[in-house]
Amino acid sequence: MTPDHDRSRSPGGRAQLPDLLRGHRLAAGLTQAELAARAGVGVRTVRDLERGRATRPQRTTVDLLADALDLTGTTRQAFVAAARPAPARTAESGPAARHLPPNDPDAARTALPGQSATRPPAGGPDAAAPGPAASHLPVSGPAAAAPRPAAGRLPVTGSATTDSGTPIALPQPVPLLGRDRDVAELGALLTEHPVVSLVGLAGVGKTALALTVAHAAAAAHPAGVAGVLVGEGSDAADVLAASVAVLGVNRLADLSCRLGGRPALLLVDAVERAPGPVAEALRALVAAAPTLRVLVTGRRPVGLPGEMVRPVAPLDVPPVGPEPTDPAELARWPAAALFVARLARVRREPPTRAELPALAALVRRLGGLPLAIELMAARGRILDVTELLDRYGDRVLDLAGVRPGWEPADLAAGTVTLREAVATSYHLLAPAERAALRRLSAFRNRWSVELAEDLLADGGERRDAVPLLDRLRELGLLSVRGAGPFRFRLLDAVRDFATEQAAVEGELTRIRRRHALVVAGLVLRTAPNLVGADLPAAVHLLDEATSDITAALAHAADDEPVTALRLAAALPRWWRLRGRDVSGRRWLRRLLADPRTADAPPVLRAWALLGVARLGAEHGAGGVELPAAREALATFRAAGEVTGELSARSMLCVLLLGAGAQGEARKQAEAALELATRHGRAREMAVAQYHLSWHDVRTADLAGARRRLAAVDRLAAQCGEQRLRLMARAALAEVTRLEGRYVDAVEQGRRVAGALVELGDPGRRRQVVGTIGLALALDGRAEEALEMVAELRPSRRVPGQRRPPGVENLDPSPDGPGARPEDAICALIEGHLALHRGDRELAAEWFTAAAEHATGGERLDGTAEADLAGGGERRDLVEALVGLAASTADVGVLDRLDRVCRATGIRLLPREEALLYALLARRERAAPRD
Repeated sequence: MTPDHDRSRSPGGRAQLPDLLRGHRLAAGLTQAELAARAGVGVRTVRDLERGRATRPQRTTVDLLADALDLTGTTRQAFVAAARPAPARTAESGPAARHLPPNDPDAARTALPGQSATRPPAGGPDAAAPGPAASHLPVSGPAAAAPRPAAGRLPVTGSATTDSGTPIALPQPVPLLGRDRDVAELGALLTEHPVVSLVGLAGVGKTALALTVAHAAAAAHPAGVAGVLVGEGSDAADVLAASVAVLGVNRLADLSCRLGGRPALLLVDAVERAPGPVAEALRALVAAAPTLRVLVTGRRPVGLPGEMVRPVAPLDVPPVGPEPTDPAELARWPAAALFVARLARVRREPPTRAELPALAALVRRLGGLPLAIELMAARGRILDVTELLDRYGDRVLDLAGVRPGWEPADLAAGTVTLREAVATSYHLLAPAERAALRRLSAFRNRWSVELAEDLLADGGERRDAVPLLDRLRELGLLSVRGAGPFRFRLLDAVRDFATEQAAVEGELTRIRRRHALVVAGLVLRTAPNLVGADLPAAVHLLDEATSDITAALAHAADDEPVTALRLAAALPRWWRLRGRDVSGRRWLRRLLADPRTADAPPVLRAWALLGVARLGAEHGAGGVELPAAREALATFRAAGEVTGELSARSMLCVLLLGAGAQGEARKQAEAALELATRHGRAREMAVAQYHLSWHDVRTADLAGARRRLAAVDRLAAQCGEQRLRLMARAALAEVTRLEGRYVDAVEQGRRVAGALVELGDPGRRRQVVGTIGLALALDGRAEEALEMVAELRPSRRVPGQRRPPGVENLDPSPDGPGARPEDAICALIEGHLALHRGDRELAAEWFTAAAEHATGGERLDGTAEADLAGGGERRDLVEALVGLAASTADVGVLDRLDRVCRATGIRLLPREEALLYALLARRERAAPRD
């Protein structure tokens, strides 16, 4: 069945576009939305074309629709002819290729009408009169006079010249942001290559960059600098005639003589409109004039021998990180600076400080693409930046508008959408390349060649991905930045468009499954290196893949939960190092509770259970996860999994100690030391010794703790475990504090805290900051101690606050009531400071709060059950009770302290005993005598 195209015809007998489009669409059985999705254009574009609202769509839009309708041969020719009717030629009509008029900034992106009055260039030995074929508006060469303006077009002034005398027949360049390095490098490339091609997406700034480069390089091309804008339907003769004319001659044979061996520069813009004819014309030009250099812009290379292809990347965007608060700092990033500059055109007020985080996120979402930034900023007339991000952040491909300098005749319905700009470059790819691009769209951030090959293999033969990546980069679809393996990234708009196309093709679920498997493989290969000398490199690698890890977890949790569990079970160490313990624990809990993971391998579930316990202990919920750690240990022992058993015993040491089961915790540490020694595991031996050192502290054997920590340092050095060495030194700083050597403890703690910043272990660093704060408080250095309190709990300290925060102000964990370890430490610091000042009443309040925090937020009522409730640090509880006794001289506090020490096996330190003996002596002296 063929569509009826005879219902409505133009006066010349040719079918009109609305009827042709509608007829072909109905014959293909497509709705307007289905055709738009298949072609990669907006539904509005299809609707406006069928209704006749858009009479002259962009050529690329026509090609996309023809491809989507599978039109070929004469049928396609008729469709294109109806969409892009050629203007009737007259004696004054020019070829489709036209020069870039000088001193007209808008002409950098606009094809002006072809009518012109022809006149020969001014006299001179190198000038030849143009023949009939040169009906374009001529641009004078080195000795030419100014042309007369043509009827119906903007007046064109004569050529400009540089300080060195080089004539420039080009528009003036517009100021560029963030392109200084590109301009310098391209200028150097023009001295080495006959043809340099700037390629990239529509709207990335190719023409603006080329104009700037041409002006900057003018002095190196004394024979002149000129430009040609390629029009729709140009043939090789058109391009050649326009090119030689703007260089000052009418015949190609005269060009070499006109240049006289001097370098000249020709800018050829928009070669994608006629790639074959442009290639043929440039081949002839370069052969005829060896000193001619050609700077080309287009969405794909010309394909000439010796051509240097230079993709034009989008502007640099602010990195993900702390929210920006300084406008000047944000303006250092060209994409943000361009947005602010364009926003200033539509609203008077600059972005407020409250808008800066949204601005940074918005330009990141736009991928730094100038076209997208300009279209988005234009909406700032109505919406503020935060509203722009909320409304358009997830649908940037739908951005549309008339960009300044674009000719409405070239745009469907007078507008251009970002989707159509990307679709044009997408359809330059071969079908297999498009399929590969759709798969690569699963990556959310940067990736490596190896990961791309894993993803593209999809269970089949693994192939070299380098030729594909080179092709994508050649078309400006792929960004390559940096020197590490993770340096490849699809532009955001390209990734979004390719994801849409994957959904249209019904591939999206399969692609996401493959992506989750690839990411899980990366994490499983990397996770074993999260201990030992390779820790920094492993953490950095996972940091690079953060966005992909998050996406893979989200998709796999819904579609392939066992894959998600395998991925999540390998991440707890990294999550803890990056301060994501709460969210990581939630992921593991969700996946373990999913009925679809019930039949997962028992050892896999055991690792997930152990991860839950590890992450729970990080934010004060370890006691809740004690059964999970016990279950994991039982599974590992039954499976003969030595590594798992050692990890489970080590985790139980921490959890049991926090739960007050010191005796069992010590047995677990001793069992782990014996198992590690039997299997020659130096790292695990060091970990066991580390745990046992705290039992020495518990019994006040500080010298024994020092010996164990020295063994930890030695064993960790043998296996290259820098983090474990830092843990030992942090513990040594605490032992030094308990010995009463406060100055040394502060110095040691600060060294370790600085090293932990570089390593990236926020939880461990908080503990060290607590040690430093306590040592400073006990040494009477109040100002420095309060700085540590502010760092530990920045939201807690209120200027001028006298009373300690009550338990009702605790930050509850997501799993129920309880205090974070920092609460007890901060209260202890405040209590010691108050006691040092002699304010015993305030000190008593702070020490009471510290004791409550140390018991997990339970209020003390004087009973042993209350004293031992919760999962807090019992050593902190003892220190709090000693301080409370010293502040109040209350015998009841001494009784509670005695019960806690008996139940936990904690022995008081000599300093603490001396303080209590002094208290008892003071009470005895104050007692009335009979």
